[in-house]
Amino acid sequence: MLTVEDYCKIRIAYRDGMSIREIARRFHHSRQKVRQVLEESEPRPYTVPAERPAPQLGPYKTVIEQILEEDRQAPRKQRHTAAKLYRRLRDEHGYQGGYDQVRRYVGRLGRAQRETFIPLTHPPGRRLEADFGHIYVDFPQSRQQVSVLLLTWSHSGYRFAVALPSEQTEAILAGMVQGFEFFGCVPWEVWWDNPTTVATAILEGRQRKVQPRYAALASHYCFDPRFCMPARGNEKPYVEHSVYDLQRDWATPVPRVQDLAELNAYLRSCALAKRNHRMAGKILTIGELFAQEQQVALPLPPRAFDPFVPESAKVDKYQTVRFDTNRYSVPRRWAFETVTIKAYVDRIEVVAGTAVIARHTRSYARDEWIVVPQHYLAILGRRPAALDHSFVFAEWKLPACFDQLRAHFEEREGLTGGARQYVRVLQLLAEYPVQVVRDAIVQARQRATMNADHIIATVHRLGARPVAGTAAPLVETALAPSSTLAVPTLDHFDRLLSQRQGDRDDHGERTTIIGGALETVTAADDPGRVRETGTRSGPGERALPPVLAAVGGTGVGPALCQRPASPDQAGGVPGL
Repeated sequence: MLTVEDYCKIRIAYRDGMSIREIARRFHHSRQKVRQVLEESEPRPYTVPAERPAPQLGPYKTVIEQILEEDRQAPRKQRHTAAKLYRRLRDEHGYQGGYDQVRRYVGRLGRAQRETFIPLTHPPGRRLEADFGHIYVDFPQSRQQVSVLLLTWSHSGYRFAVALPSEQTEAILAGMVQGFEFFGCVPWEVWWDNPTTVATAILEGRQRKVQPRYAALASHYCFDPRFCMPARGNEKPYVEHSVYDLQRDWATPVPRVQDLAELNAYLRSCALAKRNHRMAGKILTIGELFAQEQQVALPLPPRAFDPFVPESAKVDKYQTVRFDTNRYSVPRRWAFETVTIKAYVDRIEVVAGTAVIARHTRSYARDEWIVVPQHYLAILGRRPAALDHSFVFAEWKLPACFDQLRAHFEEREGLTGGARQYVRVLQLLAEYPVQVVRDAIVQARQRATMNADHIIATVHRLGARPVAGTAAPLVETALAPSSTLAVPTLDHFDRLLSQRQGDRDDHGERTTIIGGALETVTAADDPGRVRETGTRSGPGERALPPVLAAVGGTGVGPALCQRPASPDQAGGVPGL
């Protein structure tokens, strides 16, 4: 087949006076071909001849079309291929033709039925698309898969990405609140696929039964919750492209970070750097287009949405509530009561009435006990043997002076009496920081007055109680940084949950504020009271004022989960 260059050489040779016979001899073509070249300036384009009808396939076209029509109702991965169609025609209908005829005909039908689209434009500030992407990240422990929430504006393509520990509703709420704060504005519409954590049921058309807390989020920020049709991810192409960029650009090579906080800082820097990028077909940069969106988008409300999911629970006999297979401790005061669990992406809050009675760092493991030793101090006086037989106290790391104090009590008063005296001192930790109790023990040892009453009096003198009538902040718990068994410690003992208000009235009762809730405690039968040493009470000993177990703390898994002490406990817990 002659090329355009061959045509050019032949025509130039004829122009310069060479005869057709000589041209044919020099270029090794027939004289007829030379004459054809002189008549045309370039080769004729190759054209596929009209396909001749396949006589063998003709009677079977109706059968093929009927099978393909039935495939529309079949699962996508259980539909006929061209090869399967050929085998059915051959085995069930006596088809004698070849496979290629069937394949070409099926291809023509498929091209005729392929869906086409109309290009759409979205006005500024109107539409935000949301979806999850998944990437692998190298943490110090191992390589792990991480879920990343992506929010992308349809007009500008500006995006936000945040790595979350799960894809549950509370994680979506927290991620979207952070996204709106990152953008500084709110869209008129937010588009999702149909995850059950956002749309609990698919109704007719685009109607959905929206998850109540997501509906509350939409109401708080005044955006319209919208959803794609099932299996129509192409209705939100911008966030789908963001997922591709996340995996192929932002997470390539595999990121190496210490924790999710460092990963999120990296993702945020990637999003900010994208502002200077110019999308295909756009004149302005993403940052310039987003400035247009900010002018017409909705403003942020005065306060951010509280991104939690509530769940009712009853406190069991172990002073715990169950959430996602894990148990979280609460103070003795609320045993067997019905409380509300507020599940955040990073913590669990237990609420009784309007007061938060316990706060724990959330665990995403299974069947863990996240407990606070201080929650059990009120009943420890009646069960002092639990000091050595319960995981709640077995891993409780206290300064060395506490162990020395217990040894002194047990040597002087025996195992049982010494344990009771030691428990009386431990119960002070429900109201005072560990540093104050430690200082009181050191002073008692220096003065050779190693007696529970003297230590208690010293603590009352050294420690400044909170002002009566005010609610003290909770002591928060935290999980260990690794999935292995953690070492439990004291945490934030300088923040109190309970406050005693007023003096005992004429009936021997006093009013107490626990976490902001009023409670009446009877002095004669206080569950926090510790019995005196001896058979009932020792001579010269006075009753210990009631100690309320209403302080937060930490715990260990599978039995107890805790983390190292905070800076305000430095020096109070050795080895941390």
